[in-house]
Amino acid sequence: MGIVVRARVGRPRRVAMISMHTSPLDQPGSGDAGGMNVYVVEAARQLAANGTEVDIFTRATHRDLPGVVPLSPGVLVRNLSAGPLQGLGKEDLPSQLCAFSAGVLRTEASREPGFYDLVHSHYWLSGQVGWLAAERWGVPHVHTAHTWAKVKNAALAEGDAGEPRYRVIGEEQVVAAADRLLVSTHAERRQLVGLYGADPGRIDVVAPGVDLDVFRPARRGAARARLGLPRDALVVLFAGRIQPLKAPDILIRAAAELVGRDPALRDRLVVAIVGGQSGRGSAYFPALLSLADSCGVAELVRFIPPVTRATLVDWYRAATAVVVPSHNESFGLVALEAQACGTPVVAAGVGGLTTAVRDGVSGVLVAGHDPDDYADALQPLLSSAAARRRLSAGARRHAAGFSWAATAAGTLSVYRAAMDDRAALPLVVGR
Repeated sequence: MGIVVRARVGRPRRVAMISMHTSPLDQPGSGDAGGMNVYVVEAARQLAANGTEVDIFTRATHRDLPGVVPLSPGVLVRNLSAGPLQGLGKEDLPSQLCAFSAGVLRTEASREPGFYDLVHSHYWLSGQVGWLAAERWGVPHVHTAHTWAKVKNAALAEGDAGEPRYRVIGEEQVVAAADRLLVSTHAERRQLVGLYGADPGRIDVVAPGVDLDVFRPARRGAARARLGLPRDALVVLFAGRIQPLKAPDILIRAAAELVGRDPALRDRLVVAIVGGQSGRGSAYFPALLSLADSCGVAELVRFIPPVTRATLVDWYRAATAVVVPSHNESFGLVALEAQACGTPVVAAGVGGLTTAVRDGVSGVLVAGHDPDDYADALQPLLSSAAARRRLSAGARRHAAGFSWAATAAGTLSVYRAAMDDRAALPLVVGR
């Protein structure tokens, strides 16, 4: 016989945050770890600082990690056993939804009823788990997708494979079931309504943030010295996972075009690609090596494995410009982090990048993915110190308008609204 409990109103005491396919403990830029990992970590920390405890549920992938890892005061990472620790790709994870869901439900079952006031899931796989847990516990479910299959499939890189039908169906189910859908930009909101038929009244826009205490300007020369870069180099940086969606190949082709226009650039140009292979990147990475060679710029391109946050900050500060040529981005945290360090960004004018970068003020937005257009955008930054100073100042001002504290405040407002709506129902039935 079930226990009847009444939903709470107001601020949640404790949130179950679900990040099944990638752990907040993983190094961003490697495997499937990227901006979502940063988002989950920073949002959870700020929520806890505001009095809401967060348990982050993720799939265990390392034998040496304990079942529960304190991340920061008020934030725990719960590593659940669901499938083999190694060798399981993201495309295989739907087979582990049952095992992972059981681990989430088992954790809550060891507590008093009502231990969690709300479920917040990240990415569609977690959304499936969150849907089940929220119904079982009689609490609201807030979902943040970070990326959408239909959006990605509409903007595929040449030769890239589309997202599978089972993911589209899974996303459609989560969109229909969630109490609230939390998105990063108004552009994403429009996509969600247009492509998934989502109820606009259940969609909330809360922009991601940036840690302005960490990502801030500092001496470029010192950063270059630590990275072993020449003081007078013209450094063009790509930072992120190595996969067709992120399109570092466009940067390599643009670099070839630049040195073709001005051969003297060969003496100073450094193209740094910082990040690890991801998903289909295992085949894509060797193709990038061959591309750099065939374009005649192999000696200019440096491939750097994923780095710590402190080293990434040095790369941002050392760069003359950061290039984000992605075919799609729900937001683009790399662009925001680079601008916070005072570095102009040249980015594709797609998705959330149109919010993360202010065209002509903090960087340049490029329509389409023609490498020649990226070369056109980069050329003034490489040749004019005045242009770099102007966009650098604009980059700092623009990034200053984003913070994780504001993200957490907006997220808490969404939580409150979801809880108040749920409390208006007569009763919630738990176990």
